[in-house]
Amino acid sequence: MTELANPDAYGVLIEPATLKIQRRLPGPIERVWAYLTESELRRKWLAAGVMEMMVGAPFELVWRNDELTDPPGQRPPGFSGERRMQSRIVELDPPHKLAFAWEGSGEVSFELQPQGDEVLLTLIHRRLPNRGTLLGVGAGWHTHLDVLVARARGEKPAPFWDVLSRLREEYDRRTPA
Repeated sequence: MTELANPDAYGVLIEPATLKIQRRLPGPIERVWAYLTESELRRKWLAAGVMEMMVGAPFELVWRNDELTDPPGQRPPGFSGERRMQSRIVELDPPHKLAFAWEGSGEVSFELQPQGDEVLLTLIHRRLPNRGTLLGVGAGWHTHLDVLVARARGEKPAPFWDVLSRLREEYDRRTPA
């Protein structure tokens, strides 16, 4: 787990309970920021949910992963068609940084850095409570970011659930026990 910002780069543990994953996206930075903050764009790669752009503001994310790709692939056992999570913005520096806390699974930050005509997105997910959550979060972010990269490049993303299933096995193999 040492590749950096390659299209398929795996997340890396930068601390025992902290995952970092990077992707390069076509700019400009304001376009990538919109994919993070606007519900209609974010729902195409992650989850819907209107955010009030203010530190401390609560919001709800609504995942409907079956809708992210066509076809969606085979949903693994134990996953539902919809998942909701209460969240709260904890840091905001438009269009460079957005961080929010998730109930029960730590804090997520997105940092955007212009690099020529591309934008380096660095995602850091902190305070992962256990290895099982780490594996799910690693494979999940990797898969969702793959969808984001495809959408931002105007390409068709691979079937979400099939990619997630493959990556869950790969993160299990790559992540220390």
